[in-house]
Amino acid sequence: MVTIGGRTGSLGGTFASIREILQHREMLALLVRRDIKSRYKDSALGLIWTLVRPLTQLLIYYVVIGKFLGAARGIPDFAIYVFTGLAAYGLFSEIVGSATASIVGNAGLIKKIYIPREVFPLASVGSALFNFCFQLIILLAAIVALSRIPLSWELLYFFPSLMVLVVFGTALGFLLSAANVYLRDIQYLVEVLLLIMLWASPIVYSWGMAKDVLGGTILLEIYTNNPVTLAVLGFQRAFWISGHETAEYPEHLLLRLAIAFVVGLGLLVIFQRVFTKLQGNFAQAL
Repeated sequence: MVTIGGRTGSLGGTFASIREILQHREMLALLVRRDIKSRYKDSALGLIWTLVRPLTQLLIYYVVIGKFLGAARGIPDFAIYVFTGLAAYGLFSEIVGSATASIVGNAGLIKKIYIPREVFPLASVGSALFNFCFQLIILLAAIVALSRIPLSWELLYFFPSLMVLVVFGTALGFLLSAANVYLRDIQYLVEVLLLIMLWASPIVYSWGMAKDVLGGTILLEIYTNNPVTLAVLGFQRAFWISGHETAEYPEHLLLRLAIAFVVGLGLLVIFQRVFTKLQGNFAQAL
């Protein structure tokens, strides 16, 4: 018999969960492949659909906000600027949204066999990273086409920004996927919050515009230290080459990203332990 939930506390339980997940790594890889294949099953275009939504968003924002509302006049290479932010936000959004629905979506499998329940949110993370790679390729191709090859040291901002998105997305995925089992409204609430997060990040406007509106108040600090905002700014420092001369960025961005990553790791441990405590009744609740 395998005891579900209520395992040893804190770090001891976390390390035990990691060992158990590693023992089932083949199942995790299988679930990632299944998520990717099932998403585009019986589709003529297949993985091309991964790019349709962000490219459609890019076209809408570029035409409506960039041209009609004039935002492009104050932001050089506005299309690259917007797509950079959309790539970062899209990764976070897909991790959180897919992970939230992962336990409920795999109810049949969960009720039949035992595998570490953590593999289901983690499979959503793996699938989101796979799709993100295609968007990143398109972004790099666009940058090269505009002869804006990012060869400066600021390209290194990409890596801490990516880690912040993955860590926070995974942490929230654990918490929200467990809560969604007992309260199905969580899934719909997450969709609304992710929509708000899109406009609460400097994707179609610059951080300098937010600074002008919020001034030097505590609201600016709260806005800036939002992990998605920090990651978007990091992506822009890495890939939006033409805007470095005129763009405003918060001070100590790299330090802020490092602090956000450490905080994210702490939340990942805490939320994984919450997930472990709640998973004991998943099969009954489903």
